[in-house]
Amino acid sequence: MPIFEHGSVKVEVDEDGFMQNPEEWTEEVAAALATTEGVDELGEEHWKVIHFLRDYYQKFGVAPMIRKLCKETGFKLKKIYELFPSGPAKGACKVAGLAKPTGCV
Repeated sequence: MPIFEHGSVKVEVDEDGFMQNPEEWTEEVAAALATTEGVDELGEEHWKVIHFLRDYYQKFGVAPMIRKLCKETGFKLKKIYELFPSGPAKGACKVAGLAKPTGCV
């Protein structure tokens, strides 16, 4: 498995850059992974999405449907794409340390 390194962060990832061991996720890891998604700095709105994704994943074992993500965070899909240019599945889930969502190309 490939290793992602950025500064002091070093985590095992799959071929698409998703963490292999989500339990190793920290906010420092999130900030490092965000750089691979064109996000140089995580703001309050980023964290709202990230923490919702992590909480949902920990409760249900899967990433939420995009409609659920938008409804629960109060962000329209366009806003999610502004925060995470590669999208809610690829970008936001990767930064949140989730496994690659099914259907994510």
